[in-house]
Amino acid sequence: MKKQENISGRKLTTLDIVKIGIFAVIIAICSWISIPWTVPFTMQTYGVFLAVQILGGRKGFLAVLVYILLGAVGVPVFAGFTGGLGILLGTTGGYIVGFLIAALEMWMVETAFGKGNIARIASMIFGLFLCYTFGTIWFVVVYSRANRPVGIGTALGWCVLPFLIPDLVKIALACVTAPRILRLSAFTGEM
Repeated sequence: MKKQENISGRKLTTLDIVKIGIFAVIIAICSWISIPWTVPFTMQTYGVFLAVQILGGRKGFLAVLVYILLGAVGVPVFAGFTGGLGILLGTTGGYIVGFLIAALEMWMVETAFGKGNIARIASMIFGLFLCYTFGTIWFVVVYSRANRPVGIGTALGWCVLPFLIPDLVKIALACVTAPRILRLSAFTGEM
């Protein structure tokens, strides 16, 4: 297989690049799935968790990066079939960038502690925490500049608390589905 250099200097095969592209698309599809709830939510974070769990940290991180770059150039991969820098620079853009931070953290945990169940679950929970933290700070800054000042508590009430239970369910779903998908798919082997 033809190999390409990646960001860490290790080679990516053509198959690796295809897998990364497939998971960038899976994250996009998950972002379009809206689940009615007190506040409707998407399956975007599930797609991020699944990508890292199935592809491994490095390739999962790259899948999230490709997803965000596609959205940044205007491909409608974000929630509500939206895309463009306006979305990334808007109030919710910090949560999208937070996916990349979460994927990076999961990659780091995988590198340091391996792919055991406890390490995987802890890395997803901490990744979600980092995504919430970065996204909420971003929201407060952007919202305050565009509208009126808003406090962290209010932002958490608007942007985190309604999504906490659904996101924990998505972590559980990723924990259950990723191993099964790996057993049944061509995504096995060195990830």
